[in-house]
Amino acid sequence: MKILVTGADGQVGWELQRSLISLGTVMAVSRAHCDLMRPEAVRALLRDMQPEVIVNAAAYTDVERAEDEEAAATTVNGTSVGLMADEAKRLRALLVHYSTDYVFDGAKSSAYLETDLPRPLSAYGRSKLAGETAIESEGGDYLIMRTSWVYSARRNNFVRAILQRARKAEALRVVDDQHGTPNWARTIAQATGQIVQRALAERRSDEFYSGIYHLTASGATNRYEFARAILAVVTSLEPDTFATAQIIAVTTADHLMRAVRPKNSQLDGSRLTARFKVAMPDWGPELRLCLQELARIDAIHPR
Repeated sequence: MKILVTGADGQVGWELQRSLISLGTVMAVSRAHCDLMRPEAVRALLRDMQPEVIVNAAAYTDVERAEDEEAAATTVNGTSVGLMADEAKRLRALLVHYSTDYVFDGAKSSAYLETDLPRPLSAYGRSKLAGETAIESEGGDYLIMRTSWVYSARRNNFVRAILQRARKAEALRVVDDQHGTPNWARTIAQATGQIVQRALAERRSDEFYSGIYHLTASGATNRYEFARAILAVVTSLEPDTFATAQIIAVTTADHLMRAVRPKNSQLDGSRLTARFKVAMPDWGPELRLCLQELARIDAIHPR
């Protein structure tokens, strides 16, 4: 079984290389070998590698920059994803693709279901929705996994940004009116491994069907409380580390950003659990596990 993982240097892509290894030969490629800004090169790569499973963790993820580079974001998140779906169908491969909570407008007062109508507010959200639409249009065997607020001990993300600013004793202004669920990249990758294994079993018994699913931890919070939780956990691991750090709650209107974020991006993951029997944990304990790992990494590689 040949499994192709794109975006190997990203948060989820890095973790997938471990979570999928028990299922077959994992061929992990980074942007240097699979640049989604060059759609035809993506097609050529797939024809050369001939994978039986494709897990696409590559994406244009700079939400602010996408406002100036929507065409580039759409090429990466939409056009190339469509070509990937076309080639997956030709190869009769299973395509697993990650999408985002940003396809919704955040106006709903409860968690979003897969059946809720997408209405993205930002260029990034529109580009990710373009990828979803392209996959559905191509058909074939696919699973689209929407997730949210992804973080890890590596790469740039909200958790690392909060810690970096706190180390500089900066006053942290964090919005308290954006609600959602943090998701550790490792948990996403481990769940993906279980999902792929079950999906392959379904295909062997001719019971597989394609669809969109919400892959998310349980529970919800807002950005401000998420930041407070990050510092609280680190302080419990390293007392007095951030004794002088201040977190100030502000509204989205106070925190000037070009890209409009959904006020509520909670995702209901019950549909995924029902089909794939994947029990997603609460986000709080997962955050602690990630920060424990980050503390070990920092001990090995001091700042």
